Amino acid sequence: MDTRALNEIGLTSGEIKVYLALLRLGESTTGPLAKESQVSRSKLYFILDKLAKKGLVGHVLKGEVMYFKAMSAKAILNYMDEKSKEFNEQRKIVEEMVPKIDKQGKSRKDEAVLYEGFKSIKNFYLNILDELHRGDNYYVLGASYGSEDLGIREFFENYHNQRAKKGIKVRMLANHDFKDRMEESTFKNSEVRFLPQYLVTNMIIVFYTNKVFIFFLTDEPRGFLIESEEVAKSFRTYFDTFWKIAKK
Repeated sequence: MDTRALNEIGLTSGEIKVYLALLRLGESTTGPLAKESQVSRSKLYFILDKLAKKGLVGHVLKGEVMYFKAMSAKAILNYMDEKSKEFNEQRKIVEEMVPKIDKQGKSRKDEAVLYEGFKSIKNFYLNILDELHRGDNYYVLGASYGSEDLGIREFFENYHNQRAKKGIKVRMLANHDFKDRMEESTFKNSEVRFLPQYLVTNMIIVFYTNKVFIFFLTDEPRGFLIESEEVAKSFRTYFDTFWKIAKK
Protein backbone atom coordinates (compact mmCIF):
# COMPACT_ATOMS: atom_id res chain seq x y z
CA MET A 1 0.00 0.00 0.00
CA ASP A 2 1.24 3.46 -0.93
CA THR A 3 1.48 5.40 2.36
CA ARG A 4 2.88 8.66 0.99
CA ALA A 5 -0.41 10.45 1.68
CA LEU A 6 -0.07 9.54 5.36
CA ASN A 7 3.44 11.03 5.38
CA GLU A 8 2.11 14.21 3.83
CA ILE A 9 -0.49 14.74 6.57
CA GLY A 10 2.19 14.57 9.26
CA LEU A 11 2.67 10.91 10.21
CA THR A 12 6.27 9.68 10.35
CA SER A 13 7.28 6.42 8.68
CA GLY A 14 7.64 4.86 12.14
CA GLU A 15 4.14 5.94 13.15
CA ILE A 16 2.71 4.50 9.93
CA LYS A 17 4.47 1.16 10.45
CA VAL A 18 3.23 0.84 14.04
CA TYR A 19 -0.33 1.97 13.26
CA LEU A 20 -0.74 -0.44 10.31
CA ALA A 21 0.85 -3.26 12.29
CA LEU A 22 -1.66 -2.70 15.10
CA LEU A 23 -4.52 -2.79 12.61
CA ARG A 24 -3.29 -6.18 11.42
CA LEU A 25 -2.71 -7.55 14.93
CA GLY A 26 -5.76 -6.12 16.64
CA GLU A 27 -5.03 -5.81 20.37
CA SER A 28 -1.36 -6.40 21.11
CA THR A 29 1.45 -6.02 23.60
CA THR A 30 4.74 -4.41 22.60
CA GLY A 31 6.56 -7.69 21.90
CA PRO A 32 4.47 -8.89 18.94
CA LEU A 33 3.98 -5.29 17.84
CA ALA A 34 7.73 -4.61 17.62
CA LYS A 35 8.15 -7.76 15.52
CA GLU A 36 5.20 -7.03 13.22
CA SER A 37 6.08 -3.37 12.68
CA GLN A 38 9.85 -3.97 12.50
CA VAL A 39 10.34 -1.04 14.88
CA SER A 40 12.76 -1.43 17.79
CA ARG A 41 11.34 -1.49 21.30
CA SER A 42 13.51 1.50 22.22
CA LYS A 43 11.47 3.62 19.79
CA LEU A 44 8.15 1.82 20.10
CA TYR A 45 6.84 3.42 23.31
CA PHE A 46 7.69 6.89 22.05
CA ILE A 47 5.87 6.24 18.76
CA LEU A 48 2.86 4.77 20.56
CA ASP A 49 2.71 7.87 22.75
CA LYS A 50 2.73 10.10 19.66
CA LEU A 51 0.00 8.01 18.02
CA ALA A 52 -2.09 8.16 21.20
CA LYS A 53 -1.82 11.97 21.28
CA LYS A 54 -2.98 12.02 17.66
CA GLY A 55 -6.00 9.92 18.59
CA LEU A 56 -4.92 6.94 16.50
CA VAL A 57 -4.05 4.41 19.23
CA GLY A 58 -5.65 3.44 22.53
CA HIS A 59 -4.49 1.17 25.34
CA VAL A 60 -5.82 -0.89 28.22
CA LEU A 61 -4.12 -2.38 31.27
CA LYS A 62 -4.88 -6.09 31.86
CA GLY A 63 -3.40 -7.16 35.15
CA GLU A 64 0.09 -5.70 34.92
CA VAL A 65 0.34 -5.89 31.13
CA MET A 66 -0.37 -3.00 28.76
CA TYR A 67 -2.23 -3.81 25.54
CA PHE A 68 -2.48 -1.42 22.60
CA LYS A 69 -5.09 -1.18 19.87
CA ALA A 70 -5.33 0.93 16.72
CA MET A 71 -8.36 3.15 16.36
CA SER A 72 -10.37 2.75 13.16
CA ALA A 73 -9.10 4.41 10.00
CA LYS A 74 -11.77 7.09 10.44
CA ALA A 75 -9.61 8.46 13.26
CA ILE A 76 -7.13 9.56 10.59
CA LEU A 77 -9.78 11.91 9.20
CA ASN A 78 -10.39 13.29 12.70
CA TYR A 79 -6.64 13.84 13.03
CA MET A 80 -6.63 15.69 9.71
CA ASP A 81 -9.47 17.91 10.90
CA GLU A 82 -7.42 18.83 13.99
CA LYS A 83 -4.35 19.53 11.87
CA SER A 84 -6.43 21.73 9.59
CA LYS A 85 -7.71 23.69 12.58
CA GLU A 86 -4.14 24.07 13.88
CA PHE A 87 -2.91 25.28 10.50
CA ASN A 88 -5.70 27.87 10.27
CA GLU A 89 -4.84 29.20 13.73
CA GLN A 90 -1.16 29.42 12.82
CA ARG A 91 -2.06 31.16 9.58
CA LYS A 92 -3.97 33.83 11.50
CA ILE A 93 -0.91 34.53 13.65
CA VAL A 94 1.33 34.77 10.60
CA GLU A 95 -1.21 36.98 8.79
CA GLU A 96 -0.99 39.47 11.67
CA MET A 97 2.79 39.41 11.48
CA VAL A 98 3.12 39.75 7.70
CA PRO A 99 2.25 43.49 7.39
CA LYS A 100 4.77 44.40 10.09
CA ILE A 101 7.45 42.22 8.55
CA ASP A 102 6.68 43.52 5.06
CA LYS A 103 6.77 47.12 6.24
CA GLN A 104 10.16 46.64 7.83
CA GLY A 105 11.47 44.85 4.78
CA LYS A 106 10.76 47.80 2.49
CA SER A 107 13.10 50.06 4.45
CA ARG A 108 16.21 48.25 3.25
CA LYS A 109 17.37 45.53 0.91
CA ASP A 110 16.98 42.32 2.91
CA GLU A 111 17.29 38.72 1.82
CA ALA A 112 14.92 35.76 2.15
CA VAL A 113 15.86 32.23 1.08
CA LEU A 114 13.99 28.90 1.10
CA TYR A 115 15.95 25.84 2.28
CA GLU A 116 15.00 22.16 2.02
CA GLY A 117 16.21 19.11 3.91
CA PHE A 118 17.40 18.58 7.48
CA LYS A 119 21.01 19.11 6.39
CA SER A 120 20.27 22.77 5.66
CA ILE A 121 18.68 23.13 9.10
CA LYS A 122 21.75 21.54 10.71
CA ASN A 123 23.95 24.00 8.82
CA PHE A 124 21.93 26.94 10.13
CA TYR A 125 22.46 25.80 13.73
CA LEU A 126 26.15 25.17 13.12
CA ASN A 127 26.41 28.71 11.73
CA ILE A 128 25.14 29.95 15.09
CA LEU A 129 28.21 28.39 16.70
CA ASP A 130 30.43 30.13 14.15
CA GLU A 131 28.75 33.54 14.22
CA LEU A 132 28.01 34.03 17.93
CA HIS A 133 30.56 34.32 20.72
CA ARG A 134 30.79 33.60 24.43
CA GLY A 135 28.06 35.53 26.25
CA ASP A 136 25.91 36.05 23.12
CA ASN A 137 22.23 35.02 23.05
CA TYR A 138 19.85 33.62 20.48
CA TYR A 139 16.15 32.81 20.75
CA VAL A 140 13.92 29.85 19.92
CA LEU A 141 10.13 29.90 19.71
CA GLY A 142 8.17 26.64 19.44
CA ALA A 143 10.94 24.07 19.99
CA SER A 144 10.33 20.37 19.32
CA TYR A 145 12.11 17.42 17.66
CA GLY A 146 9.53 16.81 14.92
CA SER A 147 10.14 13.55 13.06
CA GLU A 148 12.29 11.20 15.16
CA ASP A 149 13.42 9.25 12.09
CA LEU A 150 15.83 11.93 10.90
CA GLY A 151 18.31 11.69 13.77
CA ILE A 152 17.12 15.07 15.04
CA ARG A 153 17.32 14.22 18.75
CA GLU A 154 20.93 13.03 18.44
CA PHE A 155 21.92 16.13 16.49
CA PHE A 156 20.50 18.53 19.08
CA GLU A 157 22.04 16.61 21.97
CA ASN A 158 25.50 17.11 20.44
CA TYR A 159 24.76 20.62 19.25
CA HIS A 160 23.74 21.93 22.70
CA ASN A 161 26.83 20.39 24.26
CA GLN A 162 28.96 22.33 21.76
CA ARG A 163 26.91 25.51 22.29
CA ALA A 164 27.24 25.37 26.07
CA LYS A 165 30.99 24.65 25.82
CA LYS A 166 31.41 27.74 23.67
CA GLY A 167 29.43 29.86 26.17
CA ILE A 168 26.56 30.78 23.85
CA LYS A 169 23.25 31.15 25.67
CA VAL A 170 19.82 30.25 24.32
CA ARG A 171 16.45 31.50 25.54
CA MET A 172 13.88 28.95 24.47
CA LEU A 173 10.09 28.74 24.44
CA ALA A 174 9.32 25.05 23.87
CA ASN A 175 6.02 23.26 23.39
CA HIS A 176 4.56 22.19 26.75
CA ASP A 177 4.37 18.48 25.80
CA PHE A 178 8.10 18.58 25.02
CA LYS A 179 9.19 19.10 28.63
CA ASP A 180 9.77 15.47 29.59
CA ARG A 181 11.40 14.54 26.27
CA MET A 182 13.98 17.29 25.94
CA GLU A 183 17.64 16.27 25.83
CA GLU A 184 19.47 17.21 29.04
CA SER A 185 22.15 19.13 27.16
CA THR A 186 19.46 21.66 26.10
CA PHE A 187 19.34 23.01 29.65
CA LYS A 188 23.05 23.83 29.76
CA ASN A 189 23.68 27.59 29.77
CA SER A 190 20.07 28.28 28.80
CA GLU A 191 16.73 29.65 29.94
CA VAL A 192 13.82 27.41 28.97
CA ARG A 193 10.12 27.97 29.43
CA PHE A 194 7.13 26.10 28.05
CA LEU A 195 4.23 27.41 26.00
CA PRO A 196 0.67 26.63 27.10
CA GLN A 197 -1.40 24.19 25.01
CA TYR A 198 -3.19 26.88 22.99
CA LEU A 199 0.15 28.23 21.72
CA VAL A 200 1.69 24.85 20.81
CA THR A 201 2.87 24.81 17.21
CA ASN A 202 4.85 22.65 14.78
CA MET A 203 6.49 25.81 13.47
CA ILE A 204 9.93 26.58 14.94
CA ILE A 205 11.40 30.08 14.84
CA VAL A 206 15.05 30.75 15.65
CA PHE A 207 16.41 34.29 15.56
CA TYR A 208 19.42 36.42 16.54
CA THR A 209 21.06 39.66 15.39
CA ASN A 210 19.74 40.05 11.82
CA LYS A 211 18.63 36.48 11.09
CA VAL A 212 15.24 34.77 11.46
CA PHE A 213 14.88 31.11 10.49
CA ILE A 214 11.35 29.67 10.31
CA PHE A 215 11.11 25.93 9.71
CA PHE A 216 9.13 22.72 10.19
CA LEU A 217 10.73 19.42 11.26
CA THR A 218 8.57 17.15 9.09
CA ASP A 219 9.80 14.09 7.17
CA GLU A 220 10.88 16.53 4.44
CA PRO A 221 11.99 19.59 6.44
CA ARG A 222 11.76 23.05 4.90
CA GLY A 223 13.00 26.33 6.26
CA PHE A 224 12.73 30.01 5.35
CA LEU A 225 15.62 32.28 6.28
CA ILE A 226 15.08 36.03 6.50
CA GLU A 227 18.10 38.29 6.94
CA SER A 228 16.82 41.55 8.41
CA GLU A 229 17.65 43.26 11.66
CA GLU A 230 14.22 44.91 11.80
CA VAL A 231 12.42 41.60 11.26
CA ALA A 232 14.49 40.00 14.03
CA LYS A 233 13.49 42.86 16.36
CA SER A 234 9.83 42.27 15.51
CA PHE A 235 10.11 38.60 16.43
CA ARG A 236 11.84 39.58 19.68
CA THR A 237 8.70 41.57 20.57
CA TYR A 238 6.52 38.49 20.04
CA PHE A 239 8.99 36.36 22.00
CA ASP A 240 9.01 38.70 25.00
CA THR A 241 5.19 38.69 25.06
CA PHE A 242 4.99 34.89 25.03
CA TRP A 243 7.83 34.63 27.60
CA LYS A 244 5.66 36.39 30.19
CA ILE A 245 2.88 33.78 29.95
CA ALA A 246 5.10 30.71 29.54
CA LYS A 247 5.95 28.47 32.48
CA LYS A 248 9.25 27.03 33.71
